[in-house]
Amino acid sequence: MMANILRNRELLLVGAIAVLLALITWRFPPFVVPANLARVYNDTSILIILALGQMAVILTRCIDLSMAANLALSGMVAAMLNAAFPGLPIPLIILAAVALGTLLGMINGALVWKLDIPPIVVTLGTLTIYRGMIFLLSGGKWINAHQMSDAFKALPRDELLGFPVLSWLSLVMIALVFLLMSRTALGRAFYAVGGNPHAAVYTGIDVGRTRFFAYCLSGALAGLSGYLWVSRYAVAYVDIAAGFELDIIAACVIGGISIAGGIGTVAGAVLGALFLGVIKNALPVVNISPFAQLAISGLVIIVAVAVNARAERRKGRVILRKAEAV
Repeated sequence: MMANILRNRELLLVGAIAVLLALITWRFPPFVVPANLARVYNDTSILIILALGQMAVILTRCIDLSMAANLALSGMVAAMLNAAFPGLPIPLIILAAVALGTLLGMINGALVWKLDIPPIVVTLGTLTIYRGMIFLLSGGKWINAHQMSDAFKALPRDELLGFPVLSWLSLVMIALVFLLMSRTALGRAFYAVGGNPHAAVYTGIDVGRTRFFAYCLSGALAGLSGYLWVSRYAVAYVDIAAGFELDIIAACVIGGISIAGGIGTVAGAVLGALFLGVIKNALPVVNISPFAQLAISGLVIIVAVAVNARAERRKGRVILRKAEAV
C-alpha cells in the first residue's frame, strides 16, 4: 500500500503541500487559517487556469512559451476596449479576449502543424511578436485603474457564496478540462499523440490537427486569463506577466506532466500550481529574501524533473489509462 502511495504523484504532492504548510505554521501560524488559505487559492487561480492549457500542449509533446505574451496581449486589448467603450457589456469584452487568445493559439498550432516547425521555435518567436504587438497597439502607454470602468474591475473580486468569482472561474475551468481529458475523443487523442505519435497515426488520429487543438485550448485559456489579470490588478502594460511562462511550465512539471508527452493529469497540474502558489505566498511572510525565493523555486523544479525522469525510467510509459481500464 505504501509503495502505491509513493508511486502516486498526486498523493505525493498533497503530502508535500501538507508538509510545507506544517513548516510554515511553525514560523507563521496565521498563514494556515481558512480565510488565508482561500486567499492563497484565489492568488493561484490564474496560474491554475494557464497550467491546464499548458498541460494539454505538453501532453502532445509540444510546448507553449507564448502563453504569458498571449495573456498580456489579450488583456491589453480587453483593457483598451473597456477604456474606449465604457458601456460595452463585460461578457462581450471577455468573449473578445477569449477569441483573441484562441486566434493567437491557432497561429501557434497552424505553424507547428502545417509548416512542421519545432514548437519551441514557433512559440519563442510568437512570444516576441505578441509582446511587440502590445507596444504597437498601446504606444507603450499604460492603462490604469481610473481608465477602466468599475464593472470591468469588479468581476474577479465580486463574491459568490463567500468566494471570489476568480476562484469559482478556476474551479469551473478545472471541471471542464477534466471532462475534456477524460470523457472526449480529443482528450484521449492528446495522450495518444504524446505517448506514441506513430502509433496514433495507425489508429486514425491526425497528429498535427490534435496538436493544433491543444494550442487552441491553451490560447483560449490564456485569453481568459488576460482579462482576469488586468481587471484584477487594474492595470495593463507591455511587460505584464513577463516571465510568467516559466511558472506555468514549472507548475506542470511539478505536477508530474511529462515533458516527453503522454503522461499527466488535471489533478497533477492543479496541485503543481497550488504547490508553487503556497511557496510564493509563504516565503515572503517568513522573511525569505527574493533571491532565496528564486533559488528555492528553481531547486523545487529541478527536484520535480528528476523525480519525473526517474519515475518514467522505472515504470515505462503508460498512456490511455482510461481506455485500457475500459
